[in-house]
Amino acid sequence: METPLTRLVGVRHPIVQTGMGWVAGPRLVSATANAGALGILASATMTVDRLREAIREVKSRTDGPFGVNLRADAADAGDRVGVMIEEGVRVASFALAPSRELIAELKDAGVVVVPSIGARRHAEKVAAWGADAVIVQGGEGGGHTGEVATTVLLPQVVDAVDIPVVAAGGFHDGRGLVAALAYGAAGIAMGTRFLLTSDSTVPDAVKARYLAATVRDVTVTRAVDGLPHRMLRTELVAELENAGRASVLFHALRRAAGFRRLSGLTWRQLVRDGLALRHGKDLTWSQILLAANTPMLLKSAMVDGRTDLGVMASGQVAGVIDDLPSCAELVERIMAQASQTVSGLSVGGASMPA
Repeated sequence: METPLTRLVGVRHPIVQTGMGWVAGPRLVSATANAGALGILASATMTVDRLREAIREVKSRTDGPFGVNLRADAADAGDRVGVMIEEGVRVASFALAPSRELIAELKDAGVVVVPSIGARRHAEKVAAWGADAVIVQGGEGGGHTGEVATTVLLPQVVDAVDIPVVAAGGFHDGRGLVAALAYGAAGIAMGTRFLLTSDSTVPDAVKARYLAATVRDVTVTRAVDGLPHRMLRTELVAELENAGRASVLFHALRRAAGFRRLSGLTWRQLVRDGLALRHGKDLTWSQILLAANTPMLLKSAMVDGRTDLGVMASGQVAGVIDDLPSCAELVERIMAQASQTVSGLSVGGASMPA
């Protein structure tokens, strides 16, 4: 299936695996690339040196194109961009809009720039700055999310910009791919569905927790960092929602110290990154610290398997996923179902009144 997305980045199928912290490592990204989709390596939880190693590991596992997800507001964003360019990475994706200058630097080096956005005005802004495509995530998506459903947001963005639009939030099968294409998207992006594959390095016990979840077990909370964050309801989430200010501050300081040691950031850089996430919100110092070190909360679950101590970002689709295919099996299944869905429509599976 050829779309503006496949032509832009050079993949066989219009499917993107999103850059999930602690989840989208070399194994998952290379498996996705070998399946013919676009894998995105998550770099925010890596040091700059580790990022270079991870890129080289992906390249040793696959000849397919792949991307790297960056935080445009990180103190060392420039260094990370330099590594990407030096290592010949095909695609740069961003959770927050990159500056006009950063987009220009990447494009001058031949890197395809694909920011993720959650509002039409953000898509219009990055398109005007030269972004090659956008991933638009509706409120069903995991992690930091908005309130507008994909079915409402997606057509708004498609109508507003002249670059390829990739739909995210609520997708997990071939029917969703066909629906996204019908809205005018160039493909779909999925996080939770790729997390729940046999190629994902997330501990089995954590995957089991996701598979056991119903749609109602996926919630949006502001208790973690003051921003709307879609995740599974866990012991920690309940604790933070019910905790007093002193207890929340203790949690924030303890986890911030751990993330600072792991990332190599100074306390000044850590607080700066936390402040950058405020987006004009009136956050407490506890929330600022938690915003800066949310990666440590994710690591507790996604790496250490401690669902009682970590957060488990999740799209609502976790409630309808019940298996762990390989990336190759997943992509093949999606494309086969998409083909069947299109065929069913074309032979009269649906009809309109005269």
